[in-house]
Amino acid sequence: MKYGTLGNTGIQVSRLAFGCSSYGSKNWMPWALSEEEAQHHYRRAFEAGFSFFDTADSYSTGLSEEILGRAVKRFGPGRDRIVIATKVFGAMGPDANQQGLSRKHIRHAIDDSLRRLGTDYVDLYQIHRLDPRTPDEDVLEALDAVVRAGKALHIGASSMHAFQFARLQALARANGLTPFVTMQNKYNLLYREEEREMLPLCLDQGVGVIPYSPLARGLLAGSRRADTERSRVVKDFARPEDDAVIDGVFAVAQARGYKPAQIALAWLLHNPAVTAPIVGVTKLHHIDDAIAALDIALSDDELDTLERAYRPQQVQHDRNEQLLPGQTAAADLRHLFRGGRVQQ
Repeated sequence: MKYGTLGNTGIQVSRLAFGCSSYGSKNWMPWALSEEEAQHHYRRAFEAGFSFFDTADSYSTGLSEEILGRAVKRFGPGRDRIVIATKVFGAMGPDANQQGLSRKHIRHAIDDSLRRLGTDYVDLYQIHRLDPRTPDEDVLEALDAVVRAGKALHIGASSMHAFQFARLQALARANGLTPFVTMQNKYNLLYREEEREMLPLCLDQGVGVIPYSPLARGLLAGSRRADTERSRVVKDFARPEDDAVIDGVFAVAQARGYKPAQIALAWLLHNPAVTAPIVGVTKLHHIDDAIAALDIALSDDELDTLERAYRPQQVQHDRNEQLLPGQTAAADLRHLFRGGRVQQ
């Protein structure tokens, strides 16, 4: 394993973050693995040197956090050597106050996450999405209170436009509140729109980037070529022009003797803005495959092969996956560009 600094925090983390959404309940996601299956993966992850673990309260409605917490105690080298990140926003119950980023929900959500994780603090507390129903100032003050109470060391953000992130950071600094130290955004060879504004902003501000979906739901690992139900579902998220990018990944992988997933990860790790891609593991060999990507140096010609077929696309933040009950994407956009409050 290799290690780097998490943004400007001084905290050292593994250059690969271990994604925990794969473990929980099949009632939440049909591909989720049980705790019994997860134990083998966590044990191997700790043995391999993973020190950075990312989860969210909404993953399997809290079960992912519970499984991670028990794994840290059972297999981990000690809480002082493990960096735990979790997120808040998604619905955790049927009530309107059990979701979003209101002061009330954040106050309850952090305590619930700590209880499930079996720890008295998290290293990184992230907002999973922006909440159009809550003023930015309220969100920042609630997160600042979490940090001041010692329940989180730092805060992070995820999936938003660069202007929104810049606005939040400016508000935090102008009011003496805790700023964000990380951005967890969607970034991979099939989705590179973050290179326009978000990545340069993060580099300029010393914000660590911990991208999710580094393999584009498995497309960059070759799942589009497998005749499986998952491959057919994954294809719904791909564009016809993505095939040329994937062909480039396969060409470089074949020439170098690596797996396509390793080449896709190595490409991400070449970007100076990226601190640690978040890798999802559903098979044990995924751990060793990911670690091997850390030692792959790509030439300029190989980088050109991987990048030249990309075609720009609409900015996306998986809005439809994270909308609150009663919220619509159209309403969200009205809030963004007209400055109005979303009426429910």
